[in-house]
Amino acid sequence: MTEARPGDPGAEVGRVLGTADATPLQFWTAVTPGCYLQLDDVVVTRRELPDREPVTIAGVVTQVRARHEGAQFDSDVFAIADGTLPALVQEAAEITTTRVDPEFYVPPTPGALVYRAEGEARSAALHFDRMERRVPMGMGRDGVPVYLNADFLDGSRGAHVSISGISGVATKTSFATFLLYSVFRSGVLGGDAVNAKALIFNVKGEDLLFLDHPNSRLDDPTRATYAKLGLTAGAFPDVRVYAPPRPGDSSGTPDVSSRLAGVDSFYWTLTEFCADRLLPYVFADADDERQQYTMVVHSVAAHLHRYAQPADGGVSIDGTRINSYPDLVDHVVEQLTDDETRSDWAGSAVNMGTVNAFARRLIGSKKDLARLIRGDLATRRPHSVNTAESAQVTVVDLHNLPDRAQRFVVGVTLKTEFERKEKAGTAKPLLFVVLDELNKYAPREGSSPIKEVLLDIAERGRSLGVILIGAQQTASEVERRIVTNSAIRVVGRLDPAEASRPEYGFLPAAQRQRALLAKPGTMFVNQPDIPVPLCLDFPFPAWATRVSEAGAAPSETLRSITQAADPFAVVGSRASALSDDDIPF
Repeated sequence: MTEARPGDPGAEVGRVLGTADATPLQFWTAVTPGCYLQLDDVVVTRRELPDREPVTIAGVVTQVRARHEGAQFDSDVFAIADGTLPALVQEAAEITTTRVDPEFYVPPTPGALVYRAEGEARSAALHFDRMERRVPMGMGRDGVPVYLNADFLDGSRGAHVSISGISGVATKTSFATFLLYSVFRSGVLGGDAVNAKALIFNVKGEDLLFLDHPNSRLDDPTRATYAKLGLTAGAFPDVRVYAPPRPGDSSGTPDVSSRLAGVDSFYWTLTEFCADRLLPYVFADADDERQQYTMVVHSVAAHLHRYAQPADGGVSIDGTRINSYPDLVDHVVEQLTDDETRSDWAGSAVNMGTVNAFARRLIGSKKDLARLIRGDLATRRPHSVNTAESAQVTVVDLHNLPDRAQRFVVGVTLKTEFERKEKAGTAKPLLFVVLDELNKYAPREGSSPIKEVLLDIAERGRSLGVILIGAQQTASEVERRIVTNSAIRVVGRLDPAEASRPEYGFLPAAQRQRALLAKPGTMFVNQPDIPVPLCLDFPFPAWATRVSEAGAAPSETLRSITQAADPFAVVGSRASALSDDDIPF
């Protein structure tokens, strides 16, 4: 192995191959005996030109091969191994160009020395030197940090992240939370980091309910990895958790089992449901929009908005007092099936078959939504998910809810947050939205209220400071415009059939094959200013990912909004607007 000389970017590892075509964008290098190159290694070579400064050509290894030179038949390998047939073992690596400096596109000369890029040469080859604000994402195959250009994450030049991979193996949610931690803790947001918010929907188990608890399994090597990335290993310092009320519980106790403190209930009052026209989100399946009864949905929503009056937690409609969501459903169905009132609620052009289809669907929602739309809980106690008034990280737990209820919560919450940002009219502070199972909420086919909100975020969220970090098993089943508007694309372990889809055309052939074998924690990240996706390993989470890993939580996170209130200082005050019946003991 030849050692690096003064002025060289790193150690010599080979020479540009002369038996294969070398182009400005791709070439092969023969590996020096005693050296090696592996996939994802970064190399650099120079091309001398007459009357011009030398051109530096840098690239990433995208394929490697080894062969016997001198062998003619497949069986020769045995004779060569026995030493009876002379032959040489020769390794060669395919290099995909990532940077040409200066931009004078000429091929490298066969026989030119190739060096392993290190230090400043590696940073230049991967364009890290051009990133004014770098977000550490993990460690490369060479054990050196890999960065993301924050300009393509926070909306400065692009926004949104799409993460794809097999459920349970690709660690999509773990990478999303690590990316959030890195953004908040690396200093790339400057003074804006204090006010930046994150909204995370927890759809599987209770794994994301302990982000504010340190991970008891954290060891010294992992802490050292965080230090190399410029991060301090620790839990998220400012987290608030929301969960739906337990079914059949008149007190509104949060429906969680593993975390017993620092959790608040979220729900909507009947008054809010009617006044904010939330009925369309009851029909939030993409299949619903293909049905004719959607016109009934909007007519009924408009009628409720116009005539429902608040009445001590419930609502009053045309003199009828309604105290629960099932009662509201029954009242609406009764009015629609009455010949005298049907036209007032659904319009005169709607036939009875369409009304019945709507009624069946609405009646079916009673069981799923009864605990989320309430007339029996205090209207003035804190019950809304509002990131502007919440912690830096807000976790909304959905895992105990049926599919229809999950869609309702996601749709209404995103609608409310996006409208709040629209009214503010400014991109700062940033709001990062982490949503798994994106293919369920924004499928490629059909339309729904949730899909429209997500499309709004994908297409206009950048200007409003709303950044979507979407995860899905199959990017091929997600609305194209959402994937296309994602500046950052991340791939973990893929299913073989999914890997062949055109949505992964940005991956070189070798990386597509490797995605079938990737272990948990290995991700391929594509960003606009680097022509080749980078392979990286992100570190083990420094925060608890399940209750068995949870260390002691900071004392300030142990009390919920209601528990944290001073019952003697706030009764009747404008600050909390609590009544005597709402004292949070």
